[in-house]
Amino acid sequence: MLRFLLGRLGQSLILLFIVSLIGFSVLLLAPGGPMSQFALTPGISKAELDKIAAQMGLDRPILVQYADWLWGLVRGDWGNSFRDGRPVLEIIGGHLFATLLLMGSSTVIAVGLGTWIGIKGAVKRYSMFDYAATVGAMIALSIPTFWFGLVSIYIFSLRLGWLPAGNMFTIGDQTVLDYLHHLIMPSMVLALVNVAIWSRYMRTATLEVINQDFVKTARAKGLSPRRVLMKHVVGNALIPMITLAGLQLPTLLGGALVTETVFTWPGMGRLFLDSLGYSDYPVIMGLLMFSAILVIIGNLAADLITAFVDPRIRLA
Repeated sequence: MLRFLLGRLGQSLILLFIVSLIGFSVLLLAPGGPMSQFALTPGISKAELDKIAAQMGLDRPILVQYADWLWGLVRGDWGNSFRDGRPVLEIIGGHLFATLLLMGSSTVIAVGLGTWIGIKGAVKRYSMFDYAATVGAMIALSIPTFWFGLVSIYIFSLRLGWLPAGNMFTIGDQTVLDYLHHLIMPSMVLALVNVAIWSRYMRTATLEVINQDFVKTARAKGLSPRRVLMKHVVGNALIPMITLAGLQLPTLLGGALVTETVFTWPGMGRLFLDSLGYSDYPVIMGLLMFSAILVIIGNLAADLITAFVDPRIRLA
């Protein structure tokens, strides 16, 4: 186990270095840049622009900028925002809870509903329910998240008035019920694609387990179909789904970016788009690295949990 963890740690550090190098290079090669917003100021001189660039550290060679930023990252100093001068970690921390709340609630919906649909579709294979679930999953995978979010706002907010159109809470009414009221629609929109993915994978995994010899033996012993399903089929079918949960993190983060923008949800996805608009490189790089770290931790946790619940898997 220790050897496995050390190996994954080394791989993760190399991956983070590559991500940081690519991200830093892409930002610097992109048109515009942090100085573009100052260049549009009427009457500003080149000397003043040069002074601002020196204060922001943009007048140094690119390799020097990257080396200083990387050394600060290692030391826990992720830099300060070009926009308001606040520390990057403080800014990310202020938006982290909103994103985790949205991702967590959508994951619960996707896992619960997708698992139930997948198991029932496998048990009732080729039934009307199975066909309807398959068609529904294909439609869900084809619908753009932003379009579904806008349609949901139009129906449930503008037409019916059941749910708020955006934001995380009502000013002056920051209660748990108010948070949940605002959370319903964005979490359902974010969960849509993941429900389809979970249901398809769960159906396939359940069908594979149902055809195993130990399930046929359990049936031959006279166990009820429900007991065979719950005791022998579902538990074994869920094991490969743990790995899927780790692989779903990038999809969740990407979906959160779109969903938070549509519903003006104050999370990291919305912060990323706002930072792009202001060319706030330190915040953009901080969000990129933080997301990469979350994905790495999620995949590592999935591997460890899978090895724990499945005695056939040994980590070396």
